[in-house]
Amino acid sequence: MHHAMQFLSDNAAAVHPRIWAALQAADAPAPPYDNDALSQQLDDAFGALFGRPCAVLWVATGTAANCLALATLVPPHGGVVCHREAHIEMDEGGAPGFYTHGAKLLLADGEGAKLTPASIAAVLDPIRPDVHRVQPHAVSITQASEYGRVYTPAEMAGIAAFAAGRGLPVHVDGARFANAVAFLGCTPWEACAGAAALSFGCVKNGGMSAEGLVFFDESLADVARYRRKRAGHLQSKGRFLAAQLLAILEGDLWLENARAANAAAQEIASVAGDRLLHPVQANEIFLTVSEAERAALRAQGFSFYDWGDGAARLVTAWNSDPAHVAALARAIASL
Repeated sequence: MHHAMQFLSDNAAAVHPRIWAALQAADAPAPPYDNDALSQQLDDAFGALFGRPCAVLWVATGTAANCLALATLVPPHGGVVCHREAHIEMDEGGAPGFYTHGAKLLLADGEGAKLTPASIAAVLDPIRPDVHRVQPHAVSITQASEYGRVYTPAEMAGIAAFAAGRGLPVHVDGARFANAVAFLGCTPWEACAGAAALSFGCVKNGGMSAEGLVFFDESLADVARYRRKRAGHLQSKGRFLAAQLLAILEGDLWLENARAANAAAQEIASVAGDRLLHPVQANEIFLTVSEAERAALRAQGFSFYDWGDGAARLVTAWNSDPAHVAALARAIASL
């Protein structure tokens, strides 16, 4: 059945008109790869956003951004501590191991798919410092988490300080980083403070085909550039990716889009009551709904993913139709 009202994923959302305009404006002869004027502006643009120097590479997918970051931080014989429900564990088809040439994901627990210093320590402490055990080399967190839960600046600072004390750099999977910052109302840096690398999401937030790989340790970018080429992600017309990233930063479009998506999610969450499985802090809503109730919602034209037994995931986007959002809220309230 065709479901006219889309709450399946923010990946299904349209490209923002200002992104399209930026792509059109970039459609002129320019030096190839990342030697064009737009690509050369990324470091300064993101440096201004985060208030500190950084080096930024464009890539086409979130998987590539995450895994190139991890491959830069972690040797093939090393390990990455992440939540057992993190995207890099559950939804990237073995790409972390492929890009790192064998590094292992070391799985930790935590409510709401969030890590804490204690849950990271529970993974690290039993590891003997000898060649028979995979040694940790990095920590990866997701901001916002796989259940739409947000790390506060204090939580982020606590994890970064703990990881630094163990000599581990932190990578932040920021596929929905904009939604987290919009919810927190903090500065972008406070939402990822202490990170060595950040995957800055654009595609889910109005972009078409670009994600930003941000290194706050600029020296790491020198290695990542070689890895990007070897992985097939050095696009010859890279200016089109750079154009999207610059456009979404201009005038804080990234925050404007995220706020719209978050507001739509809050409208739906406001009627869900005890059905909510997690607090709604970004643009994802997880509900307890029976099989019959899911069928009833789909029969009314709503699309969404089933999420385990008796649960559904609903995702709003920058352009969620207010009429559709209101209709879904009414439908959930009347179940």
